[in-house]
Amino acid sequence: MADEAEPAAPGGQMSTEAAAALEVMGRLAAELRNRQPVIARRLDYFRGAHPLHFASEEFAGYFGSRFAGFSDNWCAPVVSSPAERMNVLGIRLGSEQRPDAELARVWRVNGAERGSSEAFAVLLAAARSFALVWGNPDDESTPRITWERPDQAIVGYDAETGQARAGLKLWRDEWEGHEFATLYTPEYLWKWQRKGAGAYVHQEPSAAVLPSGGWEPRHPAGDDAWPLPNPMGAVPLVELRNQTLLDDAPISDIDGVIAMQDATNLVWAYLMNGLDYATLPQRVVTGADMPKIPILDATGQQVGERPLDLDTLVRERILWVPDPNASTSEWSAARLDVFSAVIERAVEHIAAQSRTPPHYLIGRVANLAAEALTAAETGLVSKTNERIVYADPSIREIYALTAQAAGDEDRAAAARAGTVMWADTQFRALSQKVDALLKLRQMGFPFAWLAEQYGLEPPEVERVLAMREAEARLDPIGAISAEIGRTQPAAGAGTLPLPFGVDPFADEGAGGVGAP
Repeated sequence: MADEAEPAAPGGQMSTEAAAALEVMGRLAAELRNRQPVIARRLDYFRGAHPLHFASEEFAGYFGSRFAGFSDNWCAPVVSSPAERMNVLGIRLGSEQRPDAELARVWRVNGAERGSSEAFAVLLAAARSFALVWGNPDDESTPRITWERPDQAIVGYDAETGQARAGLKLWRDEWEGHEFATLYTPEYLWKWQRKGAGAYVHQEPSAAVLPSGGWEPRHPAGDDAWPLPNPMGAVPLVELRNQTLLDDAPISDIDGVIAMQDATNLVWAYLMNGLDYATLPQRVVTGADMPKIPILDATGQQVGERPLDLDTLVRERILWVPDPNASTSEWSAARLDVFSAVIERAVEHIAAQSRTPPHYLIGRVANLAAEALTAAETGLVSKTNERIVYADPSIREIYALTAQAAGDEDRAAAARAGTVMWADTQFRALSQKVDALLKLRQMGFPFAWLAEQYGLEPPEVERVLAMREAEARLDPIGAISAEIGRTQPAAGAGTLPLPFGVDPFADEGAGGVGAP
């Protein structure tokens, strides 16, 4: 049982340990608030809720309100294309051939298939996402795994070792007007709350009276101590980070797309505005004076007049020509294809910069062979595999913390050195995949491995293997014949492959292949 810290009321007395925890929390909270505007902007662009930018103030003043809420969202496919190929199938521990069944069970009970999928999308868009692992009081053998937003979570690292020293989850209850914080350290969980929100002011930890910023201890139902001891001995908050440049500033997959996205929306605005003007008739008035608006006094009597605002004439598409001798000529329809050509070129730039297959964005596929489509996705597959490299250590740590939360230190140690199993990132036509797997089978690859490469999840692989064994027991001769048929090469391709260890050039008298 941990020693309870003194309550930390504003201006009140608190222990040195509690003051130090509050100091760490304040530092992390300040950094988190610095990140929030950037994270919000990136996620808004991913959702398609990005603002419009116009080339001139005049255009924005005249027509900006017409296009409010419009966005042609290319950021979403740039993020979704690799994210939808990042699927965790399990983790192998040590020399095991199958993924660990217990960790797979906890993963599935927590709905981590969906949670991790959402976390990967946020990871690529916002450059960070988080997972939290903690014990489950209702079932000690099944810890809880939750996925946290990057604008509510942060992890602090040791500058020398890179190890996580503390984690913070900070959120606000809009209904009650309270702000809540939980600081995770390897030793304790410090839970705080305060009314409203205020700026953090740096204070050195000491046993003296410290301004706490309004934070006070939070005691949820079920907590029997404050702070709570951390039985895992590790920070249970895990950060998933996108590519970095050997620093703590991961790069979003859409950082380089945002500028071109803004330019594309700008061209769309000009195109639709030109379309509006080109499809409506233009009215020309000749031989008339410029229209004027009467000026009335308080009694309604006209006391003067003023010219009609020219901006009104522009918006109403009216051209006034006072000179009766003026003449007009035909106005040709505006060419709108120049706008669409610019948009297509911008989308091609987005595809090249983000390694997104062009047919994912343009949507035009004209009689392309399956091999051509596979080649077109080479960049995306390479990019996805690269993102998996970035996420892999964090997934291992999530599995390790899951084992630690269940009290299994040996499994946790094995998970940190384990092999995360990911689904195949290459999408192929079914005929291509089956043909490739059949050739691998003829080379001698085991059926269980082929089932994994086909894309079956570990539970499905086990089920298929059990069904295959059941069929073999019912008809062993048929099973042997079927296996021979599967490994029989095509006509003219030669003889059956020899079993491993058989020398085709052995002496016939010694029981070689040529022996009767």
